[in-house]
Amino acid sequence: MLELVLRNLISNAIKHHDRETGVITVSCESIDEYYWFSVSDDGPGISSSYHDKVFQMFQTLKPRDEVEGSGLGLSLVKKTLESIGGKIQLQSEDRGCCFRFSWPKQISRKEAL
Repeated sequence: MLELVLRNLISNAIKHHDRETGVITVSCESIDEYYWFSVSDDGPGISSSYHDKVFQMFQTLKPRDEVEGSGLGLSLVKKTLESIGGKIQLQSEDRGCCFRFSWPKQISRKEAL
């Protein structure tokens, strides 16, 4: 499940980048009973008016003829994280995006189902 979350976030950063080259940074820190991961990029960013919309199913910020995608990736990420007791946050101002999410150090079988 962790691979699914990271793969979707990194894939989105690549897919939505608007320049020929870019930088994606993945980091992790341990805080109390969670690991906090961050996936940051130097792409075009996401306006704060769309921060909630990006986590809804079938929502894309660009027309499908401009960017390939179903609009399921980030909603799947959010549902996966919530199913194990984690959460996700989006930070974006001007250029760049940072998706920060928590991953419990202990996951019970009940939560993962």
